[in-house]
Amino acid sequence: MKLSVLSTIFVLISAFTFGQFRYSTSNKKAIKLFEQAQQAPNKSLDPYSKGLNFKEGLALLDKALSKDQNFWEAHLLAAEYEEYLKNYPSSIQHYESALKINPNHSSTGSTYFFLSNVLMKSGEYAKALQAITIYQKQRNPNPDFINQTYYMRANCEFALESIKHPKKFNPINVGPGINTKDPEYFPTITVDGKTILFTRRVVDERVPGIKQQEDFYFSHFDGGTWQKADPMPQNVNTLLNEGAPTIAPDGRSLIFVACSDQSGDNNYGENRTGKGSCDLFYTKKLGQKWLDPINLPGAVNTLNWESQPSLSADGKTLYFIRRVSPRGEPANTDIFVTKLQDNGKWSAATPLSKVINTPMQEESVLIHPDGKTLYFASRGHIGMGGSDIFVSRLQENEQWSKPENLGYPINTVFDENSLMVSPEGEIAFFASDRDGGYGGLDIYSFELPKEFQPTKTIYFDGIVFDATTKKPLGGKFQLIDVSSGKEVIFSEADRISGEFMVTLPLNREYALNVTYPGYTFFSKNFNMVNPDNLESIHMDVPLVPLTSDEPVRLANVFFDLNSAQLRKESYPELSKLAELMTLNPTIRIEIGGHTDTRGDEKENLKLSAERAKAVLEFLITKGIDAKRMDSKGYGESKPVFSDALISSMKTEDEKEKSHQMNRRTEYRIIN
Repeated sequence: MKLSVLSTIFVLISAFTFGQFRYSTSNKKAIKLFEQAQQAPNKSLDPYSKGLNFKEGLALLDKALSKDQNFWEAHLLAAEYEEYLKNYPSSIQHYESALKINPNHSSTGSTYFFLSNVLMKSGEYAKALQAITIYQKQRNPNPDFINQTYYMRANCEFALESIKHPKKFNPINVGPGINTKDPEYFPTITVDGKTILFTRRVVDERVPGIKQQEDFYFSHFDGGTWQKADPMPQNVNTLLNEGAPTIAPDGRSLIFVACSDQSGDNNYGENRTGKGSCDLFYTKKLGQKWLDPINLPGAVNTLNWESQPSLSADGKTLYFIRRVSPRGEPANTDIFVTKLQDNGKWSAATPLSKVINTPMQEESVLIHPDGKTLYFASRGHIGMGGSDIFVSRLQENEQWSKPENLGYPINTVFDENSLMVSPEGEIAFFASDRDGGYGGLDIYSFELPKEFQPTKTIYFDGIVFDATTKKPLGGKFQLIDVSSGKEVIFSEADRISGEFMVTLPLNREYALNVTYPGYTFFSKNFNMVNPDNLESIHMDVPLVPLTSDEPVRLANVFFDLNSAQLRKESYPELSKLAELMTLNPTIRIEIGGHTDTRGDEKENLKLSAERAKAVLEFLITKGIDAKRMDSKGYGESKPVFSDALISSMKTEDEKEKSHQMNRRTEYRIIN
């Protein structure tokens, strides 16, 4: 928790309560040194941090206290300066010394409040609670401080309880392929878990002043090890800062943050334009080449600061961080969400509800590929102090659940953020400067406790190609939740290589459709409710030209048992067939029904004919002229797998799946 408290003002007010410039000491040299110390931070810059020179002020205060150790005003100012420098033990010592010298030096008792804040930052939660309790009993406390103490008390109580019940946490450095002496952070991963993209702050002599800048690097997982990371091409990495990337599941679309230089002219580098201090940019990979990044199309970027994006697996929802406090005021950032519109532009962003966003800072958001598990860091929810990592889940009513703190020691008294969770949900990655690394911030991995894991997500990959010529095609993928009829994934194969990768969260049944102009559509059913320990599915997708009369299976057309009654789960796929015919008004089709060889042959022939007719009648309701369609039942006459082949199969599961393949509905183009 960050408090906007200027105890220097408090010191001056305290001094005036005894009369103008009346101090607790009569030592004139101590007073002179104290007053010099008050001015010192603003008179020069710290040679290392380039910020206010609190160290110079502390040196003067040490001299003042050497003249009079009971000069409690000097102890208070030293406590504040040490706190600014994050020397918390020294800050605590000075606050406690001031209180020991004169417990009643403040009419409001505010020193107990300041002390409790530093004790929390040091992880001394029990002592912080004691100081909070004393402050809450003061006769004339500051109302704003009192309000903050209730939040501080809740944090301390949560922290003490969490420490009693630690989570399993064994972080492992991901190795020298990724980590170097330079800081590495903000990792993002492809859905196959084989490529990590991350930010590295590098030394660059070409950069004026600080001689440092942020670039992207990527590493591939091979042979159980992350390989040596390579930089992104120079049209993506520039002399300015690029950071906080989010990569699409297939590794071919990238949204990232780029910031302007310090000129004040919104200079984002060559061939880039921006709107605010930091904007979101977009680039796409075609074949082996990354296109020049552009400012994210649409209404997302503003004059405010936009950063830390996270792209959903469907490619249609983007979460990111935006500064919402006016410039010049303490930073407050919230999580926003935007949707990709049909015209390829992103909508004006809206903040997530107050269940997620607080009056304090939210940052480093991650939407998992399952589409419903959100990880983020916050300073405003109850935690260990500072920035903690939380998880929230999207409910059936489209509302986010109350965030859960990931607990100790995943969260500590220090700031935690930038969590990334692998697609399968078991492993998480984060950046840390803990001892034992390669230098600065390194990227670590750890096993995420089960209660915080998302829905496991596997992937389906392959190549889309012309079934006749074998030429790669840039097919468009639509993944539909069979039970709800809602589109959950939209993706596109690389138009040069035909390569694709699509996420498949478990516990659902999906209808997949792949389309490309001039071709019949490809369909496939994925029942991921019980996936039999699948890790991935590799299957190439042949698309049949509209000039071919090759049958095309409708894999997501379903009937009730021994019935020609279409189930509603069939409607999205049949609507896709109606759309194909609407877009190609000259084609005619034959709809064919097929059964397996079990049961009575005549009954099978009748059932297959009725099912084919049911499909035809549905298409008529979608506006397709009946004259453009024929329907025919083939019964068991054209099996995909013969009875002899099925009999030779080793398991009953294999045999049953083969019978299912024989029971099918198809269509083909006819003249």
